[in-house]
Amino acid sequence: MIKAVVFDMDGLLFDTEKLYHRFWLEAAAHYGYLMKDEHARMIVSLAAEVASPLLQKEVCADFDYYKVRDYRRKIMKEYTDAHGVEEKKGLEPLLEFLHKNHIRTAIATASGEERVKRYLTDAGRLDDFEQIVCSSMVACGKPEPDIYLEAARRLELSPDECVALEDSPNGILSASRAGYCPIMVPDMVQPNEEIRKLLYACVPDLEAVIPVLKELLSV
Repeated sequence: MIKAVVFDMDGLLFDTEKLYHRFWLEAAAHYGYLMKDEHARMIVSLAAEVASPLLQKEVCADFDYYKVRDYRRKIMKEYTDAHGVEEKKGLEPLLEFLHKNHIRTAIATASGEERVKRYLTDAGRLDDFEQIVCSSMVACGKPEPDIYLEAARRLELSPDECVALEDSPNGILSASRAGYCPIMVPDMVQPNEEIRKLLYACVPDLEAVIPVLKELLSV
């Protein structure tokens, strides 16, 4: 029986992955690194300790991930402070369905707690989620299972009582390894065959999650 839905944030709740993509490239160029579109896509939801050596391999050996990330955070915050962030299509009806059916909600994200709460507060969504779990709260970030295991622990549920909603392959790997039922709502990256084998469903937007949950609830 499904008792909770645990959401990723960037690219799933809010249309921010396109901003990460843009500002990673801009920040890298600021320091003279030739970072390409495919490099930005491969680090979506990827923990820093994994993304850093990956970019050193794929971009250049001296790529300073943490320096570039700090500048990316700065310029992206300036942009979102000025323009805000946009909710993803279907969030409102999905949350209404979950609350009506007494299905609990949480967030499991690679983003920092301050930014998560700022985005949720600005969108009027902070009270829609019982728990917020960030990568800084666990030993290993996505694609390791720690963040989803911690979300289930805080909800006092077994992972097999939880659905994970993710937009990225790294997030799906994390949720699947934790024992969740993974549903993908792709944003910047489509699932490959390996990822598709892990999915319960792959849907085009958040509203399309509702019939999948109805199916799960009827099992």
